[in-house]
Amino acid sequence: MGTLGDWFRTLEEATRGRLLSTIALLTVLLLLRWLTLLIVARQLEDPLERFRWKKGTLYVTVALGVLLVGPIWITGIQQLAAYFGIASAGIAIALKDPLANLAGWAFIIWRQPFRLGDRLQIGSHRGDVVDVRLFQFTLLEIGAWVDADQHTGRVVHVPNHLVFAEPQINYGSGTHALWNEILVLVTFESDWQKAKALLESLVGKHTVDPAKAGHLLHHSNRYASTRVVARPGVLTRVADSGVLLTMRYICTINDRRGSEERIWEDVLHAFGSQPGIDFAYPTVRYYNNPTEGKQAGI
Repeated sequence: MGTLGDWFRTLEEATRGRLLSTIALLTVLLLLRWLTLLIVARQLEDPLERFRWKKGTLYVTVALGVLLVGPIWITGIQQLAAYFGIASAGIAIALKDPLANLAGWAFIIWRQPFRLGDRLQIGSHRGDVVDVRLFQFTLLEIGAWVDADQHTGRVVHVPNHLVFAEPQINYGSGTHALWNEILVLVTFESDWQKAKALLESLVGKHTVDPAKAGHLLHHSNRYASTRVVARPGVLTRVADSGVLLTMRYICTINDRRGSEERIWEDVLHAFGSQPGIDFAYPTVRYYNNPTEGKQAGI
């Protein structure tokens, strides 16, 4: 402690003043951030919102620190302008990727193509956004060797500059709801109309309420899109092996696999109690014309 005091007394008076002013400003900024996070912790119970406040206040504190502390130490800005002008070209070339990542971070914060907690696909990577930093954002990976958008346990660190080069597919864009389809194939001999009625009742039972999900309302307010009917249903189409009934419904992004399991279990129970409805599958049919009383082919 005595050594630190001796070192401080050896400094010039102007330098000591700058150092004390810097310490005071940083202390005030850190105290304000701590008080803000304390208030937020008492007001918000959602851990994701708390994390967003923690990251946001960190960025604001760092920016204010640079703006307030910089003028204390930097003098003769006019003389430094020429130097920075010459050095900027070399810096831009040497630090091309880091600068591009910083620009990508600014774009993510400003335009918000995705936010923390959103499910995102960028390039070949898919996952839930769990962190956004100056040079990269982090995804909790889904898919890969796991079916139906389940987590793999791996994290993917994606450079921020890819937001300028790769399309970003946002699952639900903050609403956490999306459309899903289940294909049910019944034989041509089955009572497909009864099967469709059963599936319509099941899909209406398991779909998420569009009004509560806010899925289509959110997109219509944010983007110039045409009106889409937010109503679950069953579509009919003829396939090679039978009548194809497509169940179309709304589910939450984290429950796509679970909703499919519940719906399929109900379909199996419903069709099992109906003797006139059978699942179709690829089959090979042989014809014996003499046995069937038809003229044999030449």
